[in-house]
Amino acid sequence: MAPIAVGDALPDGILAYLDDENKPQTVSIHSLAAGKKVIIFGVPGAFTPTCSLKHVPGFVERAEELKGKGVDEIICISVNDPFVMNSWAKTFPENKHVKFLADGAAKYTNALGLELDLTEKGLGVRSRRFALLVEDLKVKVANVESGGEFTVSSAEEIIKAL
Repeated sequence: MAPIAVGDALPDGILAYLDDENKPQTVSIHSLAAGKKVIIFGVPGAFTPTCSLKHVPGFVERAEELKGKGVDEIICISVNDPFVMNSWAKTFPENKHVKFLADGAAKYTNALGLELDLTEKGLGVRSRRFALLVEDLKVKVANVESGGEFTVSSAEEIIKAL
């Protein structure tokens, strides 16, 4: 499947998270994005160096600026389970706006055409690094990285597009 691109409709999908009582819950992407301006960014893995030291911190640090530019939701997706995503989110105590959602079986990542098979490296199927700007379920910006790069999917690049 071709990767999601500008002009495409955002597919719906179910992602998981832990509620305030640490109980697994699910949410549909469309319920978070319909009628809104949202940023969805994906990372290859929770707790990995580039994801933890660069990609997520950029969105956490610039969240107020993004909100000020009309962004309603900022969503981080990774092919991890909701327990891992919850633990990872806690490593960003200053975070007030980024939602950490789990795509445990990579079903939504596959629906976006953004899977990255790292099985030969012992990591299984992951997500390519990306950032999407979506308005009312239409993709306005699709910044998808090649390989292990971190050049086009940062918060700064999304801000430039706003």
